[in-house]
Amino acid sequence: LANTVEATGIGLHSGKRVRMRLKPAPAGTGIVFVRMDLSPIVEIPIAAVAVSDTRMASVLGHGSARISTVEHLMSACFGLGVDNLRVELDAEEVPIMDGSAASFAYLLQSGGLRDLARSKRYLKILKKIEVKDGESQTKSAAYKWARLEPYHGFKLDFSIEFNHPAVNATENQAIFDFTQHSYLTDIARARTFGFVHEVEMLRNMGLARGGSLDNAIVMDEYKILNQGGLRYEDEFVRHKMLDAVGDLYLEGLPILGAYTAFKSGHALNNVLLRAALQPGVSEIVTFEQASDAPVFLWPQAEQGLSLRSAQ
Repeated sequence: LANTVEATGIGLHSGKRVRMRLKPAPAGTGIVFVRMDLSPIVEIPIAAVAVSDTRMASVLGHGSARISTVEHLMSACFGLGVDNLRVELDAEEVPIMDGSAASFAYLLQSGGLRDLARSKRYLKILKKIEVKDGESQTKSAAYKWARLEPYHGFKLDFSIEFNHPAVNATENQAIFDFTQHSYLTDIARARTFGFVHEVEMLRNMGLARGGSLDNAIVMDEYKILNQGGLRYEDEFVRHKMLDAVGDLYLEGLPILGAYTAFKSGHALNNVLLRAALQPGVSEIVTFEQASDAPVFLWPQAEQGLSLRSAQ
């Protein structure tokens, strides 16, 4: 990031007003979330093991301090190739904005992106790793799985299954390859979604208190309630893919691998990322020669391939 940018919004789950400031950070800093409202100030660097809660969001924790709903901002950071950033907040949750990653991408682009004098590091998947939730070998309501396997780039193949007419009327599988497609065009604008019948239950759990038609796709038993409908014909599965991009970037290293999932969510994505970090499953690599690196279609790549750490 070349310049500091900021925004104010509402926390999706807390319902609290929050001010967020995105600030440049030196090479080697990584992405660090900061609770400015606490005394003393608490800094939480991203890490797979720092994820302390995955109920309806990815939550970072450090002692009693929490920062909730980080996945959409993290998704935008991956989508723009940003790997050094300071995120200052005056509340416990990243603002939901419009429910997608588009506002975060816009903020990052508004601040300007620049290369730093250090080679970009990647997490290269060396062998297939798979995690699952449930024992059924067929597609049942209780069965979910996700896997990573070697690939020279980053590709996602995501499938969903919801017993709802509005969701079932759309495509339930999507494939996206960062070496061939535009994150800003094809993924960033996909919004989170929820169901009216779940609202009371979630709010009793302290969740979804800031949710509305302005920051989520909302459905009753039969239809979408948002005026204007969907942004993409397959917006539901694209948003699940957006979430997965953010969840898998919580170690701060772009993955070189192919991700395939069926009904995976924040919890299973984090289990997969932790499994991928085990010895022998992956290694951290850098590329000094452009001809050796996969060409991620990050926006700054349009002005020349960047193999440097981005701020």
